[in-house]
Amino acid sequence: MKHSEKWIWLPKSSYPDSQTTVYSGFEEASGNEYCVAEFKRSYFFDKNIVCAKLRFSGDTLFQLFCNGSIVATGPAAVGGDFIGNEEPRDNYYSFEKNIRPESKALDFFARVQMAPTQICDYSAGHGGFMLFGVLTFEDGTQKVIFTDDTWSVRKNGAYVSPKFFDGRTEPDKYIPAEITRNIWHTDTAIIPPRTEKEIIPDGGEITLLPNEEKEVVAELDMIYAGFVHIKAETDGELRLELACRELQEDNEPESFIFKGEGEYRGFKLHSVGNYLIKVKNKSDSPSKLTVSLIATHYPTPDEADTVTSDGELNRVLEVCKHTLKYCRQTHHLDSPRHCEPMACTGDYYIESLMTVFSFGDMRLAEFDLLRTAEMLVRHSGRMFHTTYSQIWVKMLYDVYMATGNSELLEKCKPALLLLLKRFESYVGQNDLIETPPDYMFVDWIYIDGISMHHPPKALGQTCLNLFYFGALDTAEKIFGELELTGEAERCREKKEALRSAVNSLLFDAEKGMYFEGLNTPTDPSQLNGWLPQNVDKHYYLKQSNILAAYVGICDDRLSKELIAKIMNDEIKGDYQPYFAHYLLEAIYRYGLRDSYTLPVIQRWKAPVEECSKGLVEGFIPPEPTYSFDHSHAWGGTPLYSLPKALLGLEILKPGMCEISLSPSLLGLDEAKVELLTPFGKLTCEMKKGQEPEITHPKEISVSVNRK
Repeated sequence: MKHSEKWIWLPKSSYPDSQTTVYSGFEEASGNEYCVAEFKRSYFFDKNIVCAKLRFSGDTLFQLFCNGSIVATGPAAVGGDFIGNEEPRDNYYSFEKNIRPESKALDFFARVQMAPTQICDYSAGHGGFMLFGVLTFEDGTQKVIFTDDTWSVRKNGAYVSPKFFDGRTEPDKYIPAEITRNIWHTDTAIIPPRTEKEIIPDGGEITLLPNEEKEVVAELDMIYAGFVHIKAETDGELRLELACRELQEDNEPESFIFKGEGEYRGFKLHSVGNYLIKVKNKSDSPSKLTVSLIATHYPTPDEADTVTSDGELNRVLEVCKHTLKYCRQTHHLDSPRHCEPMACTGDYYIESLMTVFSFGDMRLAEFDLLRTAEMLVRHSGRMFHTTYSQIWVKMLYDVYMATGNSELLEKCKPALLLLLKRFESYVGQNDLIETPPDYMFVDWIYIDGISMHHPPKALGQTCLNLFYFGALDTAEKIFGELELTGEAERCREKKEALRSAVNSLLFDAEKGMYFEGLNTPTDPSQLNGWLPQNVDKHYYLKQSNILAAYVGICDDRLSKELIAKIMNDEIKGDYQPYFAHYLLEAIYRYGLRDSYTLPVIQRWKAPVEECSKGLVEGFIPPEPTYSFDHSHAWGGTPLYSLPKALLGLEILKPGMCEISLSPSLLGLDEAKVELLTPFGKLTCEMKKGQEPEITHPKEISVSVNRK
């Protein structure tokens, strides 16, 4: 089907200024580039269509309807990083979906936005829409349909700009669409389209008297990701300013003008806990306005939950799960408020682990891994965040162990080899990473006024080396699974050389802890906006010591001592929810879960009590002027770390076909844990003083270590 796709757009002769656009949301677009085109085509047959297998895509964003109902929004995200956005991507995707019309007619309508408006939006540089379908009729016969110049198109000028809709402007008349050169050559996404539901917030239905003005805060029960939807009924003009807010932040509003009956459905994904609505009825008659949210997320047909005897803890898990749900779009998002591209692997890794104990479908994580692999190959193993490129290796292995998808390892092998080769070039004569392009990202905190987002060497070197150590250790396992013994041995040798270097050069034996990096000056030729000159100070912080235990670069005794010092606050500094994940993993690794799991996770109770509508980005503001969002799933590790610790889960063979459990209540009175495996749901029910009750699919071999 890929080679049969035909793309259509507005005819060049009629719309010469609505053809091309920039390649990404990182670039400055001219005012003429933003454009919304609408396509339609009706098909009529003399027999019922029982199934229509559709494949479709659009540049940059689209909404596809059939017989008056939404089919999908899209396309699937290309991927992308914070670097390398000056040229079009090589990989574009189509969605595939089966619909069952049970009708003799198909009436298609598509609305397509040209021009990237968010940093996760990517374009091939030209407007376009494509649909290809195979129809199966009730008698078993089939017919192929596709976009061509029999489709009609018009420009809808009411979509003036990304933040201004003028309903006084009538759409142009429909004319035949023009076939445009296929510059996309899309692959079919391995994920399904998103699902959606409409939510009308409390206060979202507004009636206005003649010439009345109102200001309304329309509240949703939770913070959702979705698209603005507005319906207006007015005889004259209705002018509206709408700010999408999570809580009470000061967001720039979008502007709307309606005249008569009007409807607006937006393309931009928002994170919404409430709408701040300012509306004026410029009419001598009453007007009605409905402002709703079309909440959207990756489909969740299967769900799992962990429920304990601690109600506050359960609420933490519920908020973590809700936030994860709406961070799962056509790629994992750091937050639907930020909508960052594929670059934030640290976020997406934790989200993929959370999914095992919540929604189970790992195809989105697999797709993220593959798109990141394409990104790594495109840039010879380089990613904007150096630590995140190392976390990609760990994510690759852990997703493989959860799914058993060995093809994933094979497809990602070229990217892995390039990544490791690049990091070899950063290693100095002392066997440490000495010349990276940067040391980011460590954690979202400031030390001495210095951001740990992109720290100097003295605050970032140890963490980058430890992430590299973890990547070498994991790559050794991956190459072992691929039966590449030579590559596995090379990783082992480099890992051991790095272990020796870190423990001899970055560990303070007198203090019994690691420090964050060497004080040697950074060569001026290396300095850039993300790598500042080094500072002449040794820093002893929790981050490097958490990671040292997490990756196992030191012996078990020292690792346990480091964890105890961190828990007793004997090492300076603080950490955000992101680094709490690595701390909880280290606690689990060294058999300390009964002592420390709940004390760490207790820290989530206060922020969830303060805001239970969504998960806050951090525990402590990194700087006074920074405003956290409340839709950030990277902080949701309790959804993974707690049920894992309750179960004592170890995956012994890829795909969870063989696992071991060592159940523990961790000090709770009761707990019920559900784990979604490739074979179905495993359930473990625990009550104090009773033996755990475990049920699991017959395809899984489960060994249980009962305390």
